[in-house]
Amino acid sequence: MSLQPLALFVKHDGQSSRAAVTCEYKCANACFHEAPNTSAGTYFGDIVSSLNRRGLIKGGAAAVLAVGAGSVLAACGDDEPAPAGSTKPAGPPGTGTDFTAVAPNKEDAVVIPDGYEQSVVIRWGDPLFPDAPAFDFDKQTAAAQAKQFGYNNDFAALLPIEGQANGYLLVVNHEYTTGPHMFPGYNKDAPTEEQIAITMAAHGLTVVEVKGESGSGKLAPVFGKYNRRITATTEFKLTGPAAGSDLVKTSADPTGTKVLGTFANCAGGLTPWGTVLSGEENFNGYFANGDKVADPAVTAKLKRYGLVAGKTANQWERADKRFDLAQEPNEANRFGYVVEIDPWDPNSTPIKHTAMGRLKHEGANIYVTQNGEVVSYTGDDEKFDYMYKFVSSRKVQPGTGASSMRHNLTILDAGTLYVAKLTGDHPDKIDGTGAKPSDKGFTGTGQWIPLLETGADGKGKSLVEGMSAEEVAVFTRLAADKVGATKMDRPEDFEANPYTGKVYVALTNNDNRGAEGKQGPDEANPRKLNKNGQVLEIDDNHTGTTFTWSLLLVCGDPAAADTYFAGYDKSKVSPISCPDNLAFDPYGNLWISTDGNALKSNDGLFSVVLDGPNRGQTKQFLTVPRGAETCGPVVTESRVIVCVQHPGEADDATPESPLSHWPDGGTAQPRPSVVAVWKKNGGRIGA
Repeated sequence: MSLQPLALFVKHDGQSSRAAVTCEYKCANACFHEAPNTSAGTYFGDIVSSLNRRGLIKGGAAAVLAVGAGSVLAACGDDEPAPAGSTKPAGPPGTGTDFTAVAPNKEDAVVIPDGYEQSVVIRWGDPLFPDAPAFDFDKQTAAAQAKQFGYNNDFAALLPIEGQANGYLLVVNHEYTTGPHMFPGYNKDAPTEEQIAITMAAHGLTVVEVKGESGSGKLAPVFGKYNRRITATTEFKLTGPAAGSDLVKTSADPTGTKVLGTFANCAGGLTPWGTVLSGEENFNGYFANGDKVADPAVTAKLKRYGLVAGKTANQWERADKRFDLAQEPNEANRFGYVVEIDPWDPNSTPIKHTAMGRLKHEGANIYVTQNGEVVSYTGDDEKFDYMYKFVSSRKVQPGTGASSMRHNLTILDAGTLYVAKLTGDHPDKIDGTGAKPSDKGFTGTGQWIPLLETGADGKGKSLVEGMSAEEVAVFTRLAADKVGATKMDRPEDFEANPYTGKVYVALTNNDNRGAEGKQGPDEANPRKLNKNGQVLEIDDNHTGTTFTWSLLLVCGDPAAADTYFAGYDKSKVSPISCPDNLAFDPYGNLWISTDGNALKSNDGLFSVVLDGPNRGQTKQFLTVPRGAETCGPVVTESRVIVCVQHPGEADDATPESPLSHWPDGGTAQPRPSVVAVWKKNGGRIGA
């Protein structure tokens, strides 16, 4: 594919390019149902007054720990010098990138800039253990899938292994499965028990050792001692205020502390103590018969979380009664949390943190202040839902020993959970057209409203009138409704800039914004029928309760009047639609992957300059194949890693007539895969 000038614009119309089959299996047709948030959004001034009285959390010195066995996660921000023992990223904030932008296209390939090379790291079904069979599309088994790389890879993390030159752990989420594209002759109305077991084994996470190749950016999987599959049947420990409550007890787990499995794992994040966080997002689509629960009070809560009536797309309820709400109404309350795994201990029990709330977590990302205080940001990926942060009352303990790890694994179990309320500076100038309200663009202030405080003993204190701590932890959306949080346009990934501490939020889209009977536009969500999304920039008092904000990007066709690129010349940027995942390179440039491009071209990965005269310059670095979504970007000095999710997923595609043959070409079936990209003959990415 030849590269073309940046100003190759696409007609500004159409909706998200997601196929209906993707919506059915990935998010239980969330976009085609009434948004679960029907709250009035009234603002409770007395809660804000109480919030202001609480003030800031005080603390001591920061600590930066080795990730796993060697690398360091720099987590300091602001303009202060880093405290003793901590590290800020080397080099100045980025002022641009040096690649020629890739043009929008519809190719069945990963298209990259001139001067770059690529290779597939690992594919769905590739073996992870010596006794795992090679992948055979026509002869799949659940036993094989449990030892193979899972389906629909999303979040990715790359962690250096101490003492191994070019040795890394690759940790990947597997968000969902699509039976009609996984199995020849699939009967979606009656999948076999083996097919159900295969899809359950294809969910969760993979930890796999990979080895780099000297002189290039290639990575290849190896049968290492850290390799692990976490699936829909792996045991998890439930911690925090909801653990042991009647709201999460089931017939299989009368203690309410042990949960089998994780699924709908979307984005994630790394912690300075060497673990990986994963967000359980569209879990609602896995539980059947929400309409058959007898208790109307329970039914109302199920509706707020979008639990489905009748059967589910995957039909796991046919094989396991815990997915049938008529039989196990509490089972769904055990999903929708931030999950933490220790990739350095394959025998460890993963954790679900109820202190961080239950919602459709896109992911969770950690920021550590100069005082060593730990803050996690997360979004609830639903139209008209909210943005949250969790401020821990515990600080990171240095070192990688057992006692330090025991402490650090409890950091996200004690602290305060907040939800965001945003106010625009120019409310009278927001008319839904996306017109810029001032010379400075879209700006405003915000407050973090407290919902739940969890003590050192794991017991919670509700900060929402009329709800217990257990109810706030399990029905967090209802608590946020009560305090009048701001309804956003699908808040997805959050990332904090390692240089400035500013926090960036991908708001993917909301084509119901301003529709009849729906919430209208506001300055943070300024367009009616928002098809293309925006990126929010927050200057946060991280452990406090106030912030200022602006819109960095209002996405879409740069030729359209309703787009904005931080004031940068729109004739010199790439079209971008539906921002989803975010990442930073070592130089402070923001990178954005997209999902559901409404501009009728393939999804891709983009770099954005945040500082200096080129602030707002947006350039497309790559595109993914037909039908695919760009996920999990990792951008280092020497390589870019992306997860290519659901290639070839289209409504009229089948294994007998596939839309895509990526990555293997020829007549091969499409397979979700992880890809590495690097500069020919070496060289730095993002410099």
